[in-house]
Amino acid sequence: MSDVGDNDERQEAEKTESSPEPGAGSAQEPPEDDVDPESDDREEQAGGLTSGSTDASEDADESQATDSDDNVKEAAGSQADLSDDPEPLGETHRAEDVGSSTATVKVVLVPEGHVMTVAFAIGLSIQELKNHFALELRVPAEVLQISVDGRVVEEQRSLMELGVQPHGSTRMEMSSANPNIYPLRPIRPPEHDNMPDVISVSVQTDDGGFQMVVVEIERPRQQKPFLGGYRHRLTGTEYHHAAVQTLPKRRPDRGVTVFSRDTQTKELTSQAQQCSVSVSTQMTGIGCYVSCMKDTLLTPGDYITAEEYHDTRLKAVICLQSYARRWLAQQEVNMLRRERDRRLAWLDMQERRRIEEKEEQLRDRRQRWMNPQKREDFNLMYHALERWRSEEEQQINSSLRGAERKAALCSLLDQEVQLIAAIGQHRIAVEHNNYDKSVMKFLDKSAAPNRWRTTDGRLIEMDRPHTIRARELRDLYSSVNMSTASRDERVPILETLKRTVTEHECQLSRDIVDLIDREVDLLTRGLKAASLEGLRKRISTLFLQFIKTPAFNPDIAKLLKVPQNASQLKSDMFLCRSCQRYLRSSDFNPAASARANGRCQDCTRLDNIARSRNDFSCYKNILQRLRADEQKLNKDSKIPFLMQVEDVRYLLEVVWASRSALQTSSDIYNLLFVRWEQRRDWSPWNCILLCKEEISAHLEVQDVHKTYEEAFIRRIEHKHTLARRHFSQIPSWPSF
Repeated sequence: MSDVGDNDERQEAEKTESSPEPGAGSAQEPPEDDVDPESDDREEQAGGLTSGSTDASEDADESQATDSDDNVKEAAGSQADLSDDPEPLGETHRAEDVGSSTATVKVVLVPEGHVMTVAFAIGLSIQELKNHFALELRVPAEVLQISVDGRVVEEQRSLMELGVQPHGSTRMEMSSANPNIYPLRPIRPPEHDNMPDVISVSVQTDDGGFQMVVVEIERPRQQKPFLGGYRHRLTGTEYHHAAVQTLPKRRPDRGVTVFSRDTQTKELTSQAQQCSVSVSTQMTGIGCYVSCMKDTLLTPGDYITAEEYHDTRLKAVICLQSYARRWLAQQEVNMLRRERDRRLAWLDMQERRRIEEKEEQLRDRRQRWMNPQKREDFNLMYHALERWRSEEEQQINSSLRGAERKAALCSLLDQEVQLIAAIGQHRIAVEHNNYDKSVMKFLDKSAAPNRWRTTDGRLIEMDRPHTIRARELRDLYSSVNMSTASRDERVPILETLKRTVTEHECQLSRDIVDLIDREVDLLTRGLKAASLEGLRKRISTLFLQFIKTPAFNPDIAKLLKVPQNASQLKSDMFLCRSCQRYLRSSDFNPAASARANGRCQDCTRLDNIARSRNDFSCYKNILQRLRADEQKLNKDSKIPFLMQVEDVRYLLEVVWASRSALQTSSDIYNLLFVRWEQRRDWSPWNCILLCKEEISAHLEVQDVHKTYEEAFIRRIEHKHTLARRHFSQIPSWPSF
């Protein structure tokens, strides 16, 4: 390792001697180890920058520090020899020695304020100083301007002419003539430096005195390679091996030359080995008898040639392969059998599910028919009435003539009127029974807290003061309408209601207070609850009106059909051509094929009951199934949610003629819409009407043009053209 170190030091010394620039000391690659005193002497003689290097590693060996001190002392001794030469020198030689002396130059970069420090020969000119800093700052030397005490210094002048003393220091300012293009910024930020750029070292000379030597610290341009050590797992601190990072420590000279090859020569030794048990054979001979009872007679068998041997091995291999292939075939057959059983089980399950769905639909229709509760249920009853009337009328027209026919038709008309009246009475009773449910649903919606979901799926609820107020009014309304309350329970409820409504002074609150006082007076007289039913109904109705007033319950305003701000009604009012009323847009049919100024929903329902008597529940089920399927395939799908029940009815009855595309089923309760091409979103021009048994097979088709016949594809595309022509004429329909 010492030979390698000497070679590196000699190479660095040669590079230093060959450097023509005076400031090249700071631009050289930093040495990895100690300072070479010979290279320092050559640089001082050449009048360049005095350069040195320090090892920044904290784990440097003490031997390296000792060698570095020796080298510095040798360099100081050489300088002392040069300065304290007892022989007389001429004035020229003295001027050269003074000019080669170094001084510390601190240059302030204007306007950034960064300070750059360098050791520079005082005999060199300002131009050479500019060249040095031009390389450091990577800017042209022509744009640099150096000034001292506010005045620009000429390039021909030297530091010695400016009054800089040997081993002294001076301060200068440097600016750029074109700061926009060539700004002055140090390549290495100052905060990255942990050591100064120039240090002064006190070196002891041979005569016992001390001499100050200015040493410039060269910054390494690249990080030293990691040559071994340890790294702390928690803190990441690196601990280097000092033996591989520094030169080996010199052993003290004992004055005796020692030569040793113990670690390089292996002495060979020979050693005899003897087995622990001796092995031998015994034969029958004179004086020795060996029994032959256990001897075996061996006879030679048939000779087997190489071809016979290989044929035997080939037959064995073929036998093994046959058994192995038989086992693999059995595994394949068993897998196919399991797949077949699984497929048959899946088909059986799908068939049972379809049958159960159909039975559920029939059971639901029967339940709706026998006990209607919703508006769709009554539409189903009117639809059944219309079918019955059509069948009876057709039978009368086909079997009777003249006066008998007219009498039968009149009787049919009377029966129809009686059935319509019965349906109407039942509808009124259902609405009366559902009134309390609808009111409570309305109040629950107004008292519901604000809800939203977080990114992790948790549901967060927040109550506002208005929400708490709405919840208190809802609970009080439920208590007021409680019919099972006794006299002792009823009086506190009325007192609480009285305090609640008296918070707001108005005519409505005064009416409620009067009714409350009347009921309390009647209760004190012992009047029965059946006699107070009408009074309690009036109190409940007025209190509900109190709750629906936004001034008393602010959260109810968002649920009212009529907005409180009259300016909102200017652009949201339309005329119904049937009832001649001005209504809001929400009261009209939201179907895409409907007109904004057509008939309102009430007129449409009344016309359906009086004339067509259609049942739209089947189309509603088809639309709900379509939206659910498209939501699973594409959450951003838009067209299925723009479609309404009337649009689905037109698409099914007019475009597809209420029949499956494969002409296999016309049961409207068994038909569904699916995508025609699976890669595109559903739309009226990318759909196909199939029964539930055909959907699973169509969904497995990847390319419809390769699966279906050309005639069938043209028939489907014709229906798509009809659908596009109809929906493209609607102004409210978006263009996709």
